[in-house]
Amino acid sequence: MRSASHSRFGDPAKVLELVDSELPTPAAGQIRVKMVMASIHNHDLLTVSGDYGFKPELPAPAGTEAVGTVDALGEGVTHLQVGQRVAASGRGSWADYYIAPGASAVPVPDEISDEAAAQLVSMPLSALTLLAFAGVERGGWIVQNAANGAVGKALAKFAVPRGINVLGLVRRHAAVEELAALGIGNIVSTSDEGWRDHVTAITQGAPIAAAVDGVGGPAAGQLLSLLGQKGVLISFGLMSGRPLELSASDLIFKEAEVKGFWLAKIAPRLGAEKLASLISEIVQAVAAGDVRLTVSEVFPLSEINRAAAAAAEPGRKGKVLLKA
Repeated sequence: MRSASHSRFGDPAKVLELVDSELPTPAAGQIRVKMVMASIHNHDLLTVSGDYGFKPELPAPAGTEAVGTVDALGEGVTHLQVGQRVAASGRGSWADYYIAPGASAVPVPDEISDEAAAQLVSMPLSALTLLAFAGVERGGWIVQNAANGAVGKALAKFAVPRGINVLGLVRRHAAVEELAALGIGNIVSTSDEGWRDHVTAITQGAPIAAAVDGVGGPAAGQLLSLLGQKGVLISFGLMSGRPLELSASDLIFKEAEVKGFWLAKIAPRLGAEKLASLISEIVQAVAAGDVRLTVSEVFPLSEINRAAAAAAEPGRKGKVLLKA
C-alpha cells in the first residue's frame, strides 16, 4: 500500500515521499481504516518540519485525521463493523490504510460529506475545548485572531448557543466577507485604518475577558492590548512562526494571564463521558449545517508534495484534503 512518510525533518513539500508499506494489522482495541479522504492540519505540517511539541521517530508516517471505512477489527472492538464509515484519528492517516484506536472512531451519518468528515474531530474539538478553557461566562466577550481558520470559524459558531460573544480579527478585508457568507459576524480586518475603533464599536466598550491567539509574533500583542482587566491570553497556535511579542505594560497593569493550550494534553483529562458529549455536539452541528467545515482544495494522495505546499499557503478558504 501507499503511505506518505518522511525520513528527515524539513519543509513538508520537500521531505515527504510516497513509499510502499506493508498493510498494517490492528492490535487489540484498534481498527484498520481504508482511507477515503484525509485532512492536512497545521500540526501535521509542523510535525513533519520538526517544529511541533511531539517529534516522531524517523522514518515516520504522516497525517493524523481522515475519514474512511473500517477494513479490519482488532480484538475486543465490538461496537464497529467492517465497512462502516468512520472519522478516525491515528498516526499515518495519509495512506491507503492506517491504524486508529477503535474507542475514538466516530461513526459518520449520511448527512455529513466525506469532505467534512475528513476534518470532523481535531479542529472542532479544539474549538469546543478552547471555549471551556477560556472560562468566559454567558454574555462575556472573547477576541480571537486567525478568525478565518478552521478553529476560529468553529469557535465562533459553537459560542452562539452558549451566549458567548466572539470578536474575530483577520488580516485581509476579503476574509470579512468570506466569514459573513458563513453566517459569522463581528469580524474586523486589522488591515483597515482605525480597526481598533471598530473593535470598540462592536463590543460597545465592554471588557474582553479572553483572547485566543493562533498566530504569535506581534499579533499576540495586539490581542493582549484589547483585553480587559485580569483578562487571559491563550496561545494555541504559531502560524507566524515567531515568538509572542507582548507588552510588559499590558501584562503588568492589566494583571493579565498568559496560558498555553494543547488539545493533546487537555483531551485525555476531559474523561470519556465528557469527550463523547463534545463529539456528539460536533456531529449534530455539522450534520445540521450549523457548523460548516470548508475545503480549499483536494489533491490525490499521489500529489502529497503539492498538497503540502498548498496547505502551507496563507489566505486559504478551507482545509486542503488528500483523496485516496
